[in-house]
Amino acid sequence: MIEKLAEVQHEIWAHWMKYLFETSALNEDGSVTIPPDKVKRWKRQMNTRYSDLSQKEKESDVEQAHKVVAVIQNNEMA
Repeated sequence: MIEKLAEVQHEIWAHWMKYLFETSALNEDGSVTIPPDKVKRWKRQMNTRYSDLSQKEKESDVEQAHKVVAVIQNNEMA
């Protein structure tokens, strides 16, 4: 189960990184510049407790949690 959970965590991370790079500017030297509005929003989110997030932000986290639960449930049924 640990390997399956690690795989899900990697998929969640990879999805996030794809989004990060798609919303950022690629510089000539290969570095990436994150737009200021994204930096501001993500800093606020990372410093906010889950219970204080907006409903939309919570739904995004719940969607990711469902992926983890699915692995656990599938493991229990096996």
